[in-house]
Amino acid sequence: MAADSILLAGRPFPLGAHPEAGGVRFAVSAPPADAVEVCLIGDDGSEERIELTQRTFGVWHGLVSGVTPGRRYGYRVHGAWDPARGLRSNPAKLLLDPYATRVSGAITSLDAALGWVGDPMTGGPSPVDSLGSVPLSVVTSPGGPDTGVRPEVPFEEAVIYELHVRGFTRTHPGVPPHLRGTYLGLAHPAVLEHLVRLGVTSVELLPVQAFHDEPSLIRAGRRNYWGYSPLSYFAPHPGYASEPGREVEEFRTMVAALHSAGIEVILDVVYNHTCEGGPDGPHVSWRGFDAPGYYLHIPGGGTLDITGCGNTLESGSPSVVRMVTDSLRYWTAEMGVDGFRFDLASTLGRPGGGRFDRASALLTAITTDPVLSRCKLIAEPWDATGDGYKVGDFGVQWAEWNGRYRDTVRDFWRGATGVRDLAYRLSGSSDLYADDLRRPWQSINFVTAHDGFTLRDLVSYNGKHNEANGEDNRDGTDDNRSWNCGVEGGTTDPGVLALRARQARNLFATVLLSTGTPMMTAGDEQWRTQGGNNNAYCLDDPTSWVSWEQTPEGEAMLGFARRVISLRASSPALRQPEFFDGRRTPTGEPDLVWFRHDGEEMAETDWFDEGRRFLGMWIDGSTSLSRSRDGELMSDDSWLLLLHSGDAELTVTLPGVEYGETYLPVLDTTEPDGAPSTSEPRAAGSPVVLTARSLLLLRIPRRPSPTLSAVD
Repeated sequence: MAADSILLAGRPFPLGAHPEAGGVRFAVSAPPADAVEVCLIGDDGSEERIELTQRTFGVWHGLVSGVTPGRRYGYRVHGAWDPARGLRSNPAKLLLDPYATRVSGAITSLDAALGWVGDPMTGGPSPVDSLGSVPLSVVTSPGGPDTGVRPEVPFEEAVIYELHVRGFTRTHPGVPPHLRGTYLGLAHPAVLEHLVRLGVTSVELLPVQAFHDEPSLIRAGRRNYWGYSPLSYFAPHPGYASEPGREVEEFRTMVAALHSAGIEVILDVVYNHTCEGGPDGPHVSWRGFDAPGYYLHIPGGGTLDITGCGNTLESGSPSVVRMVTDSLRYWTAEMGVDGFRFDLASTLGRPGGGRFDRASALLTAITTDPVLSRCKLIAEPWDATGDGYKVGDFGVQWAEWNGRYRDTVRDFWRGATGVRDLAYRLSGSSDLYADDLRRPWQSINFVTAHDGFTLRDLVSYNGKHNEANGEDNRDGTDDNRSWNCGVEGGTTDPGVLALRARQARNLFATVLLSTGTPMMTAGDEQWRTQGGNNNAYCLDDPTSWVSWEQTPEGEAMLGFARRVISLRASSPALRQPEFFDGRRTPTGEPDLVWFRHDGEEMAETDWFDEGRRFLGMWIDGSTSLSRSRDGELMSDDSWLLLLHSGDAELTVTLPGVEYGETYLPVLDTTEPDGAPSTSEPRAAGSPVVLTARSLLLLRIPRRPSPTLSAVD
């Protein structure tokens, strides 16, 4: 220890590096360790090692005087090297603090970062010092720019917009070049204007917690663009800062700007694996502190991988439960975040890698936390195994990416299924969520996301075209449920192009008009293509970036998207917070009725006709259970949604007068902007001709309330 450094005992909690009492208190969990040194790194790369002599509850801690924010540091851990038991202490490896709120640098030598020599399971510890070849932790000060007033958008009003911080503004002409692809780029007024005019309420950001390329990508000279490879669960990704070292401040500024525009910030978080990979991966952080305490292991010391990424965090470990909940609270309380989407969330409910338990320690800790329970909590309800597919099985406080919705809607519009399952998806997926006290808005309805085809590619390709990923087109799913409308990829055929645009409008409108919470993918509203690549995770280039070049097709799709989102926002009956339950209207009709094309109600046997390609959905507005922000019930007009995925024109008879006297067309997917060619009212029972593969929405004005006559 340097002569001017004084070590005091400090306290074990909270973990991390915290400026206090004229220095910094360091605390890190490493129960198997025999000794732990905090290593202060100078601007010239010099190192000062200070042994932490206090160990409490397996946490090594001490207060080092004279250290100030901005100081880089790491840890060296001394202890057993016994891979057969999962123990991999190696003091030659400088480790990143798992609680670092800022990181600096990257792995510049994979060989130097490896903790082993010869063989990862039978070889000994590597003597190569990794200082200078691995990322470093940086001490930060608490606080920063104010993150503004939280919009607190009710879930039933939410329209979620999934975007990538870098890719969204990388080519935006209205953003100054030095801000493109950064946190401040997303906060730019030109970007906020697009989001506000589009009408979305919440942005869901692909991973912004610091991430690093996996060893396989490093060796191939490629990079992880999406960010699903965590390096730190507390630090913002430094690559998205316009000014190196100011990522914390810039992230908070971004949140404040979005909040000022009334837009929530939801983070895509990856608490299922880390960038360290399997046992043959680098010693960057967790593995060197307590591999058995952080990762699932199998007998013999190997890792159990149910994520497809080489390792899996042990959700039953107290160290993991504490780290995850501490991380979530930090992003909520300190960084202003409003909610979280949990990647491969089923792993969080599989302690020991066993069967899924919705009441597992980690899932319970999240939902019972007084801070986190107020956030939007969204699960991706599957992992990399068949046993992990748990759509509809999460607990009462969880919303879910509804994979059943995506598959059914895609299948219907490509003409591959009937309407039985579609009815469930359109009305909130009550078969998945109604029996366990959940609401329809806990179904996150989507047809596209970051992984998979864009909306344009979904109607332009039958198969994936991932050659640019460097894996001979083996990566990415083959279960696309897409239809190219007759030609694979690019074409100049006007008939094919018109059909593709209409199919895209059908899919988009279905998502926005279904009961539940709609989610769209950034760029879909501007007709973005990835050239048929359905897994562009490693392509930081125009393939993945949103294009802001104005084209007639893009402008038309943008106008359509704005129209549909605005229509949903202004129509309480189309975004009801309760499931339909047969409650009666003043005229005695139920709150939801399904129709055949002949104007008659669907019979029981009709639901089992797999060749049926039409469905009519009548929603009563008078019994809408939507409420204003003040809690008042809001009545609405009634609505008739007609969906026709058949390949021939269809004449539809409108329902009888008991469901409404007049029907006003308000959305027609045969028109590029969705505006019906005529707004003339249609009489009850009259015929309407639907174009092949089209959607039509009609508004039914509410009837005047009946008046009571005087009684003699």
